[in-house]
Amino acid sequence: MAILGLVTVLYNSDDVLDDFFRSLSVQNFTDYHLYMIDNSPSEKTDEIVKRLAKKYAIPAYTHVKNEGNFGVAKGNNQGIRLSLEAGCDYVILLNNDIEFKQPFLLHDLVTCAVEQKEEIVFPKVMYYGTRKIQVAGGKFILYKGTTIGFGLYEQDSERYSKSGHFDYAPTGFMLISRKVFEAIGYMDEKYFVYWDDDDFVYRAITHGFKLYFLAHLEIFHKASFSTGGHESLFYVYQLNRNRLYFIRKNFKFPLKQVALGHALLTKGIQYLFYYDKERRKALKKAFYDGFFKMPVGTEAKG
Repeated sequence: MAILGLVTVLYNSDDVLDDFFRSLSVQNFTDYHLYMIDNSPSEKTDEIVKRLAKKYAIPAYTHVKNEGNFGVAKGNNQGIRLSLEAGCDYVILLNNDIEFKQPFLLHDLVTCAVEQKEEIVFPKVMYYGTRKIQVAGGKFILYKGTTIGFGLYEQDSERYSKSGHFDYAPTGFMLISRKVFEAIGYMDEKYFVYWDDDDFVYRAITHGFKLYFLAHLEIFHKASFSTGGHESLFYVYQLNRNRLYFIRKNFKFPLKQVALGHALLTKGIQYLFYYDKERRKALKKAFYDGFFKMPVGTEAKG
């Protein structure tokens, strides 16, 4: 069986780590190394990690303590590099504000990748404490420069219980083959947070890789735990800035112009009719920075 690296980025994550470690402890696949990239290190977090790793018998882990908040994209890259340097065949990028109870989850993800030769595999994601779907596959809406996750807010049903290939899924829990990183590079660290996974997945599918949805596997996500929710100033700024960068970087004429126009129109409406003064300020800065302060570049390589 393949060697597996698990990569999670910590940021003010103390309150969710018990559920995270408990979920790992029930897995019947234990040939993994957990890489925790800590963007908010503290003595308290260090103590929690050591205590929980011992309590839940985590087979192997590395706790990397960054000097500041380097962002999700760079944090993931740190963990990916460590995994591949250690000889891992596959890397799972996973949030830590999640819970999963199926003991066969890791085993089935790896088995699917190895036996079916799938290079990217992901499970069903539902909102914590419910059976409502967050994502069960998805696709890119290119003319809008956005993505859509199938089943959003809908109750889980047979409709979302069929495995198969999709064009999009977020990397909140995703198994990725070493071959993918070798072919397309790592995360683009300019994103910091939000759209870094969309960019990575888009580059993967345009390179010819496919995403396989393993529908019988499920995780539960405590959505937006570390970033303050979908209406925070942080979210308004980062999401809109990064969407513009994604479009500018990945699209060509005329799709680029169409997608940028759609972004300007829809967000302009929000600016005029829905946002308060502070969110208008955040959106204006997001658009300025997304257009003029993020030069299109290349991704980090191994």
